[in-house]
Amino acid sequence: MSEKKKELQVGWKEYAVLPELGVDRIHVKIDTGAKTSAIHSSKHKVFSRDGQQWVRFVLAPYQDDDDTTIECECPVKDQRTVTSSNGHKSERIVIETQMIMGHIERKIEVTLVCRRKMKFRMLLGRQAMKNMAVHPDRSHLTTQPKRRK
Repeated sequence: MSEKKKELQVGWKEYAVLPELGVDRIHVKIDTGAKTSAIHSSKHKVFSRDGQQWVRFVLAPYQDDDDTTIECECPVKDQRTVTSSNGHKSERIVIETQMIMGHIERKIEVTLVCRRKMKFRMLLGRQAMKNMAVHPDRSHLTTQPKRRK
């Protein structure tokens, strides 16, 4: 009999690492109302590599810092029409990447979209929340508190 993996306790906002994209820390809003996760990106350019569609894009993972950017290239997993919370529909590129949050490390699907005007550069949707319990009245449950000197 296999042991059930320990559920990760998360608040309404957390920090994550996206090692395959070179992101060492990104502030994430946990959104149970969203199906798919999304990350702030710009300059999307789809191209072909070895017969497969790839996308080149620029991430600005830190809030209020558009000068610190990371150039990325990933295979395109899909292209989907996504309806935002205000009802606006847009066609988005979907990639798959590794995410680390607390003790959970997994591949997740992420759509590429401009989130410059949003408070959080990344939104974590339901598809990425397996084995997570969300506490909407708490935050930063997966990060260690800073030590006082």
